[in-house]
Amino acid sequence: MMKRLTKKEEVIMNHFWDRGPMFVRELRELYPDPKPHFSTLSTQVRTLQEEGFIDHNDFGPTYQYYAKVTREQYKQHSLIGIIDKYFGNSYMSAVSALVKEEKISVEDLRELIEIIEKEK
Repeated sequence: MMKRLTKKEEVIMNHFWDRGPMFVRELRELYPDPKPHFSTLSTQVRTLQEEGFIDHNDFGPTYQYYAKVTREQYKQHSLIGIIDKYFGNSYMSAVSALVKEEKISVEDLRELIEIIEKEK
């Protein structure tokens, strides 16, 4: 089971998802000043690698890292985890909660059903 990313890990992953393969020094340049220390960022990247989110290619003594998990895979897994944890694995309960909280209207649901039926 894929773990949820921390805020800092999510920032790192978003950089990889947006930019593709990078060395840690290139990743560091994407941060505003004051930039994180190279060693701190390197440790976070290695942790993400140990957790299976990223991998690397060897370039001599340095590594170029890349996302092993796509943004879509992570989103999908996160959504499934939330529905399982907070709605007893009931998608109907999750959608019902969105309607009750007025996050999605009944009209939106009808439109979604039409789109899905057309795709079948």
